[in-house]
Amino acid sequence: MIKSLLKYQLLAVWLLCLASGLASAETRDVNKYFFDQNLGDFKAELANAKKAGKQGILLMFEQEDCPWCERMKNTILNQSEVQDYFKKNFLIFMVDIKGGTALVDFQGADTTEKNFSEKYRVRATPVFGFIDLDGKMVYRFTGAAKDVNEFLLLGRYVVEGAYKTQAFSVYKQVVK
Repeated sequence: MIKSLLKYQLLAVWLLCLASGLASAETRDVNKYFFDQNLGDFKAELANAKKAGKQGILLMFEQEDCPWCERMKNTILNQSEVQDYFKKNFLIFMVDIKGGTALVDFQGADTTEKNFSEKYRVRATPVFGFIDLDGKMVYRFTGAAKDVNEFLLLGRYVVEGAYKTQAFSVYKQVVK
């Protein structure tokens, strides 16, 4: 009797997980399936984004030993649904806010990751910066998203242009 009850409880939990999508979520390597290879020339990447029909570029400003950056990578950015949606709409690059790696900014000026981050006043991480095809940061999201759904809503918020007329907090309430 107890074994049967336990079996039915486990079945019920499994069905709930399946219904909520938890059982079917596929995780993939973040570096391989989410981020694009950064060749250090964001002006050229803008041209690539235009050519590929993307909405723009998504930058993840991060730093070593950032627990929130790791949380994003290990629980949200590694989800196939997130990867597929964002890769469809954006070229995606990481920027180390303390890094000394040379790069070319969106206007074609030589700089470093650290100076580039300072230009955008990034101090805490993670920061997700959405850059339009003209090289302008149109939206900035600071911190880790609550979950996959919130991060996907953030992507839709930018892709649909809702950032032009309402705050993300309002958009989340309306769209839900």
